[in-house]
Amino acid sequence: MSERQVIDARGAFCPGPLMELIAALRHSAIGDEVEVWSTDKGSAADIPAWIKKVHHELVSINEADGHWSIVIRKAK
Repeated sequence: MSERQVIDARGAFCPGPLMELIAALRHSAIGDEVEVWSTDKGSAADIPAWIKKVHHELVSINEADGHWSIVIRKAK
């Protein structure tokens, strides 16, 4: 069963949320999910672009309650 880690990066500015995501993925197993909460609208573009570049999987991206929720699944 895969796990989901939540990174609360609300209030942090780019590239902070992405750097926290990269660190979390380093310590995750393939199939694990990481959810990033960010109030920085740049994260909504930067994180999916990075995920595509490094071949992980974007599970979902939503904006609600004043922040973005971006869910990534480690693919390799």
